Amino acid sequence: MKNRIKTKMIKILSGNRENRLIVQVADTQRKREKGLMFVGKLPENEGMLFVFSEKIYGGFWMKNTLIPLSIAFLDSDGEILKILDMEPCKEDECPTYEPELSYHYAIEVNLGWFEKNQIKEGDYVNLD
Repeated sequence: MKNRIKTKMIKILSGNRENRLIVQVADTQRKREKGLMFVGKLPENEGMLFVFSEKIYGGFWMKNTLIPLSIAFLDSDGEILKILDMEPCKEDECPTYEPELSYHYAIEVNLGWFEKNQIKEGDYVNLD
């Protein structure tokens, strides 16, 4: 039971619109490293929330990730600082997707989910 990843619902506030997203919470080194590796399909309004104990600087890579994803990098207040699109990588050498800024959280969803829901940089995620 201890390796079961917990899920929670978060709300993304964009103007006066609110989008709900069910996320798996990756809040340990091991869960963050595994991320969405080997996941063949991600349901429409689901994703993964990466939680770091302090602000970090650095990118994500898509090694052994089978589906294209979009990622949002958030500050400690939940503001979306940057959104990037990432392609699956089955090679040994995979590119790193660098936001080129410090962040406290990251959210991975299906490719284009943020755009489809008109969510952009500067919007806020309510993580409570």
